[in-house]
Amino acid sequence: MASRPKGYGMTAELARKRDAKYDSDLAAQATAWIEGILGERVFGGKTGADDVHEVLKDGQVLCRVANKLGGNIKINSSKMAFKMMENTGKFLEFCDTIGVPKTDMFQTVDLYEKQNMPGVINGIHALGRKAHSTGKTCLALGPKEASANPREFTEEQRRAGQGVIGLQMGSNKGASQAGDHFGRPRQVAGSNVYK
Repeated sequence: MASRPKGYGMTAELARKRDAKYDSDLAAQATAWIEGILGERVFGGKTGADDVHEVLKDGQVLCRVANKLGGNIKINSSKMAFKMMENTGKFLEFCDTIGVPKTDMFQTVDLYEKQNMPGVINGIHALGRKAHSTGKTCLALGPKEASANPREFTEEQRRAGQGVIGLQMGSNKGASQAGDHFGRPRQVAGSNVYK
């Protein structure tokens, strides 16, 4: 595959901003979670963007994680670029099937070409939250995923709530416009006033 120029000007500035978002602490949590799921040390304690990219680039580790969480992915061991990206694509499909929101996941090219490693780490965190909340693993990663909390109200409660002014609307402190007159009241004159 042809190498991409790093760019200059705005392209380089955007790349620097994106790279600055890489959080080593979040990466350490994600790599520890992956090693916990697999039961082996695949990262060797390294959590830098280059090290994480090197281990995850071919998609094999991600597919193994997916298989441990209940997936059934045939892993390509070929070092051909499209086979490595296919592994990552199968991992992303698995994430979709268990309910990880697409907005939380990364693109295949983000990992393969190391274009968005913070996005990759965030995607692994999203998978960890979803896998824990659905009971696929006892290992939690990050904060607990929110669950629905629907409320049921009776018709009487709904009617009572219609008379309450919400705090977002502010308060009128009992003021009204009754009796307010500013200036001279409007004078309505007949059509023959100006002759």
